Amino acid sequence: MTPFSTTLAQEPAGGIAGWAAGLVDTLGGPGAGLAIALENLFPPLPSEVILPLTGFAAGQGVLSLTSALFWTTLGSVVGALALYGFGALFGRERMHALWARLPLVKLSDLERTEAWFRRHGAKAVLLGRMVPIFRSLISVPAGVERMPVPLFLLLTTVGSLAWNSVLVLAGYALGDRWELVESYVGVASKAVVVLVLAAGATWLTVRLRARGAAARHRRA
Repeated sequence: MTPFSTTLAQEPAGGIAGWAAGLVDTLGGPGAGLAIALENLFPPLPSEVILPLTGFAAGQGVLSLTSALFWTTLGSVVGALALYGFGALFGRERMHALWARLPLVKLSDLERTEAWFRRHGAKAVLLGRMVPIFRSLISVPAGVERMPVPLFLLLTTVGSLAWNSVLVLAGYALGDRWELVESYVGVASKAVVVLVLAAGATWLTVRLRARGAAARHRRA
């Protein structure tokens, strides 16, 4: 394995990128998986940096593209399952108390994620993997509400693989310009939120119209 810190003139030297680069450089695919698992457990770690950097490393031959996608998706699932377990074990009130004590995170983010889960259920777990903050925290209300584990794992794997693939492949394609990916992630994430809200509004409208029609039929 050729460490990309010696093959690139512009290697990430510090911060989150430098830390992730060190893991991938030392451990290869498992290092990328570990970084993403930790990102799930501690949302301030940005997957928008870790995943494109992993794709960049794959383009430099540090690991294969298949290995990058496999290990990052496995890391996403492991991290999500851990948070699901915390939610199921501690329950809502104790998770809130624990979250309020953690540095660099907001209790309001967890509350917003819970509200999103209550409105959208399974869709929230699937599409939430594509929205910053929600991507990690959606596992907590899924655990609190005891969503069936096989369904949770399926939705988490599909959603994580889709999102990880986009970012890893973008980093792979952009090469030493992989940092550009982070600039566009926010726009894509907002688009996902808009689509989910539009789908929810459409569903609610259809349900209300159906109830209104049924009520008129009963009166007739």
